[in-house]
Amino acid sequence: QVQLVESGGGLVQAGGSLRLSCVVSGRAFSRNAMGWFRQAPGKEREFVSGITWGGGTTRYADSVKGRFTISRDNYKNTVYLQMNSLKPEDTAVYSCAYASGWTVQVAQERYDYWGQGTQVTVSS
Repeated sequence: QVQLVESGGGLVQAGGSLRLSCVVSGRAFSRNAMGWFRQAPGKEREFVSGITWGGGTTRYADSVKGRFTISRDNYKNTVYLQMNSLKPEDTAVYSCAYASGWTVQVAQERYDYWGQGTQVTVSS
């Protein structure tokens, strides 16, 4: 069993920054890819970013490229999402997810465990 706990969400003005954290416990962390997803009210959950176990490969949704940065610290069992230049359309519940394998996956079905999510609200 794997547990994921996100933190770092909040209310920020457009143009501001937030850093989300996701602490993983319950299983060896360093072997599997991790991802961040978000779900805005009335919309489907969507892929935001992913990172391989070694951190050498990252992937981003087009909507966040150049603004968001994903990273991980395997010693701390933690994955981060640095979000800069935030826009109102970034408002959503952000969840981290633990992939079933080593490679970055966009499809939600490729992730076995999910956190509860943290709310990010960007005001205009």
